[in-house]
Parts: sequence; structure tokens; C-alpha cells
Amino acid sequence: MTNGINTRELILQILLEIEEEGKHSHIAIRNALSKYQFLPRQERAFITRVCEGTLEYRILIDYIIDSYSKVSVDKMKPVIREILRSAVYQIRFMDSVPDSAVCNEAVKLAQRKGFYSLKPFVNGVLRTIAREWKNLKLPSREENPVRYLSVRYSMPETLVNRWLEDYGEEKTEKILTDFLTEKPITVRCRTHKYPQKEIYESLVDQGVEVKPAPYLPYAYEISNYNHILALDAFIQGKIQVQDVSSMLVAEIADPQKGDYVIDMCAAPGGKSLHVADKMGDYGTVDARDISQYKVDMIEENIHRTDCINVQAHVMDATVFDVDSELKADVVLADVPCSGYGVIGKKPEIKYRVTAQKQEEIVILQRTILDNAAEYVKPGGVLVFSTCTIAKEENEENMLWFMNNHPFKLESIDPYLPEELHSETTALGYLQLLPGVHKTDGFFIAKFRRK
Repeated sequence: MTNGINTRELILQILLEIEEEGKHSHIAIRNALSKYQFLPRQERAFITRVCEGTLEYRILIDYIIDSYSKVSVDKMKPVIREILRSAVYQIRFMDSVPDSAVCNEAVKLAQRKGFYSLKPFVNGVLRTIAREWKNLKLPSREENPVRYLSVRYSMPETLVNRWLEDYGEEKTEKILTDFLTEKPITVRCRTHKYPQKEIYESLVDQGVEVKPAPYLPYAYEISNYNHILALDAFIQGKIQVQDVSSMLVAEIADPQKGDYVIDMCAAPGGKSLHVADKMGDYGTVDARDISQYKVDMIEENIHRTDCINVQAHVMDATVFDVDSELKADVVLADVPCSGYGVIGKKPEIKYRVTAQKQEEIVILQRTILDNAAEYVKPGGVLVFSTCTIAKEENEENMLWFMNNHPFKLESIDPYLPEELHSETTALGYLQLLPGVHKTDGFFIAKFRRK
């Protein structure tokens, strides 16, 4: 406990916000840590790890609890359920925390939350798990491979089934493994304006561990720092947090100096800034998004980087903008999606998308693509992208688009490193898979208007 703040109580609060109120994990964690900025670095790291880990391994954790509890997880009170889940995560995955301490703190927390009568239940379940979990067997892989993969990698069976059908067992297991692998933050160096050596030295001087990121020479993987906002290179606008997969969008778009570019779903602005940088401050990027909150995020990055040729506007991508008709040299349509490609960063995603939501997402994407097509001038470029690995949102929408609009695919090999070249990139599209490629899951297709 620090300054009256109980760490495990804060963890419980965050998990309830995510699981019961539907908040995004990264936002709930960030808001809590911002509210209690005085917490020591070690406690902040503990809170983050337990919250993220409990979400990442929820299916495995529930399997463990259900194996030793007379009351199934789905029938428990939400507070008790999250107390047990976070405690089991610590017992199963955090050797640095004594099991006895985990059990004692969980019991105390249950009492503080008004569940005095359930203290024996919480204590009994956790102490049994602490003694017995190493003897617990997973479902048989031979008898039920889908159930095995679901529990082993904490992924809903519906998604495991889908990916087995789409990508086969070997690739699916690589994807599942990657989602549970901790990875460093990736940043784009703004080398058109600052020497890369200068950026590197600035990061290293502040104790940051810097490694080259895959595929692009101006990208770094960084670790061993407290907060990105405290890094001079970030404050001074020399770097932009962005996954390599997202950086590839601007490479593939290949904007030319003087182009007018529309980024339809731009927040937080990484692609818009990258395109602007590639144009060398010549031309205009019209960065749009649906709410003032999202536009504020874009403008914050514009001001930090002093990117003079990006303008941010509130605009709903599903509503046709007649003033933009046939005006753009390049349109970026990084459309809303299921987000399956970034489950490793936002683990709650895997528990939330239903078949109905998936259908609604596809319809939404097609509405945006219909509008995007009308903004591209003859001979201009449309780059369609998502951060998912769902074929109905990617390849199927790509084919639908070509059948309904006067566009053709164009090879993206000239813009990619050779190791990413394939039959599909020669045609004009790329599906990046976590664990198979060294990026988030991401889809990019390049069309040119006839």
C-alpha cells in the first residue's frame, strides 16, 4: 500500500471496469496510473502486469478455477470472480509473489469489498489451487485439439476454429503463441528531419534499450524506460509510436510531393504524419475521424511533431463528403475492424466480437470503402488496411470492392523488403500474421483508379 492506495484493490477496480463496464484495457490501465502518478515504478509495473496477464490468460485461469471450485466462474459475483482471477494469475505466472501472500491479500480484499461470508470460499479455492495446479492436466490435444488450443493459449474456441480453417494448425499455433509474447514498443524515426544517429543517441543517453525493428531501416524497438512521454526524442517530435505494419501503409501509398491525401479514419494520426513526412512538408494531408476526442489525439501529435501539412477535421467516414469527390491523389482507408491482429496488445478484444458484430463490421467497412472510392481522382491511389486477420474483413472485402468500383490492384513489391514478397504482394495485397511475420496482424491492399 502506498499513500493509502491498495495495489490489489486498484487492480480489482481496473479489471471490473474492463470486464463489467466494457472499457478498453489500455485506457483503463492508463487512466488509473495517471490518477495515481505518485505510485513507485515497481508498483505501476505490478499493476500493469497483473491486469494485462489476467486478461490475456482468462480462459486458462477460468479452467483452473473451475477445476477446483464448487461454484463455476460464470456464476460467481463479479467482484469475487475478478479477485480469484487476478490471484490465480499471480499464483500461476508470478514466482516473485509468495502464494501465501496472494491468498491472504485476496481474502482481505474480499472482506473489504463486503463479502465477509465468502472469505472461507476464497481462501479455500486459492490455497487448493496453490497446492494442486501443477498437477492439473490440460484437455487432450488428440481428443479435442480445438479445446486444447483454446485453454492452452486462452483463446475462444470460435476464433481457434476459424483460424484453423483459414491458416492451418501450424500457423494458428504461431499466432496464438505470439499473442501471449511480450514485445517492445516500436517507434518510427522521423529521419527526413532528424539524423537517425541523433535520435539513437538521444534514446540511449536516457537509458533506453534500442534495437532495429524488422523490415524498415528507420524503425526501432525500444524498452527499459519508465514512460514514453518522458523521452526527449518523443517530446521533441523526433519519434512516433507506431507498429511496423502501420508504417508499411505509407510506404505502399507512396505519396508524391504536392499530393492531396485524405486519411479517412486517422486517429491517433501515425499514418497521416508518416505520409506527410514522406512528402517532405509539401502537399496536404486531410486527417479525419469521427469525434472531437479522436481529432484532439491527432492534433496533439501534429503539434508535438510540428507537422505543418497535416490538417485534422471531425468527419464521419460513413457520410459521403461531396466536396471531396474526385479530389484526392491518395486516400487511406484504415477502416474500423474486429482488431484480431492486435489481440496481443488489447487482449479483451478476443472476448468481445460476436458473429453479429462481425457482420456489422463488414457492412461498416463497405460503407466507408464506397465513400473512399468516390474521393480518388482518376489514376489516383486507394490504400485499404485493417488490423485484423479475419478473411471476411480483408480478402473478401477486397474482392467485393473490385467487383463494385472502377479500381484495380497494383503490385506492392516495389515498396516492401524482399522478405515480404509473395504471390499476393505481386498482385497488390499483404496479410501479415503475428508469429509468422514480425509485426501485428495487419492487412494492406493497394488499388489504383482506372
